[in-house]
Amino acid sequence: MSSVNLLAREVAAKIVFYGPGLSGKTTTLRKIYETVRPAHRGEMMSIATEGDRTLFFDFLPVKVERVNDCSVRLALYTVPGQVFYNATRKLVLQGADGVVFVADSQPEALDSNRESLQNLEENLLEQGIRLDRFPLVMQWNKRDIDKALPVEQLRATLNTRGAPEFETSATSGRGVLDALKAITRLVIKDLRAKRIVPAPRATPTPVAPGAGLEAQLSQHLPVRQSQTMPTVQPPAMTPRQSPASSSMPAAPAPAPAAAAMPPSRMELTPTGTSVPRTVGQRVLGPATALAPGELFDHARAAEASFASGQYGACVTACMDAVRRALALAGEGTLAQQGFLLRVDGSDLLRLQGLSNRVDTVRVDDAAFALYFVMQVFTRLNAAGLPETA
Repeated sequence: MSSVNLLAREVAAKIVFYGPGLSGKTTTLRKIYETVRPAHRGEMMSIATEGDRTLFFDFLPVKVERVNDCSVRLALYTVPGQVFYNATRKLVLQGADGVVFVADSQPEALDSNRESLQNLEENLLEQGIRLDRFPLVMQWNKRDIDKALPVEQLRATLNTRGAPEFETSATSGRGVLDALKAITRLVIKDLRAKRIVPAPRATPTPVAPGAGLEAQLSQHLPVRQSQTMPTVQPPAMTPRQSPASSSMPAAPAPAPAAAAMPPSRMELTPTGTSVPRTVGQRVLGPATALAPGELFDHARAAEASFASGQYGACVTACMDAVRRALALAGEGTLAQQGFLLRVDGSDLLRLQGLSNRVDTVRVDDAAFALYFVMQVFTRLNAAGLPETA
C-alpha cells in the first residue's frame, strides 16, 4: 500500500517485478538503474545466492512525475524466482501498488511462467486482492533469443486479462523503460481513483523578500506548543447560577502536590482526555512521545537539537536512534532489519545519505529525519517491540 509523506509532499508507491527464476527481473532493475538520471534514483541493493539469483529482494527508489502538488517516488522490488522461496515472495509482495510480470520467452520456460503467474494470483488473493483489478503489466523478456516463443502464444497462455504488454530484452534495455512507464501510469491512475494523494495545500502567506529557507519552511510546520501546560478554563455557569452568586466565597485553591509527578507518556485530565507527556513544565515532541523507554533520550536529543537549530546534530541523533530501533527487529544488515519492520526503504536510504553529510543539512532535512524516526517508532509499536517481560 502506498504511503504519503505530508511534510515532504511525497507519495511513495511500491512496484514489484514478479516472474519465474532467471526470467530477467534483476537484469531489468539494473538496466533501469543505469538509465535513470542519478538525481532521480537512490542506491540499488541486492541480496543474492551463490548462484547469482535474487534471494531476498532488489530495491531501487526512482522519483517520477507529480500528482497534484506531490511528487511520486517509486520503490521497485523483485522477488526470488525459485518456488521454495515463496514465503519471501509473499513478504515482498505485501503492500505492492502494482506488478510487472517478467515472463521468459524461451519455450522451455512456458510452464514456469504459468506456474509463477498462478502463484502471483494466489499470493495476492491472500491479501484480499484480485489480480484482474490490480495494476499489472506483462513484460515478454528475452525477445532477442532466436527460439523465443511467438507473442501470440505467450498472450494466449499468460495474458487472458488483456493487461498492457511489452516485448523486452533486459540485457540491452529494449522496451524496459516502456514497461516501467506503463505500470507507473496505471499505479498513479489507481492512486487517484482511491484518493490516496492528498488535496493540494492552500496557498501560503507570502514570505518577505530575502527570507531564508527556515522562514519559508516554518509556514508548513505546525505551530509549536506552549512551553507550559495550558490553563484550565472555568466551567460555564449553569442556569441556576447568576452573576449575583459571585458574592459567594471562592473555593480554596488546591494545595500543591506533595511530590513532583514522574514523567509519563500521557497524563489524564479530570475529564479523561490526554495531554502530551511532560518533564517539568516542558511539553515533549511527538518523536519522544512515541519512543520506547530505551530510546527516549535519543529522541529527546534529536528534538532538542532541532529546536536549537543544530540540524546536523539532529540528523546524527536520528540516525543513531534508527540504528538502535531497527536492531530490535533482530540480527542482519540495516536494510534487512528495516525490511522486516516494513520501514520505507527509500526514506532509510535518504536518512543514511544525510547522516554522511551532516555539515550541509538544512532545516527541511532535519525535519525529515524526525519524521522518519517517528515512522520507525510507530513500526516498532505495531510489531510489539521491544518485548516486555
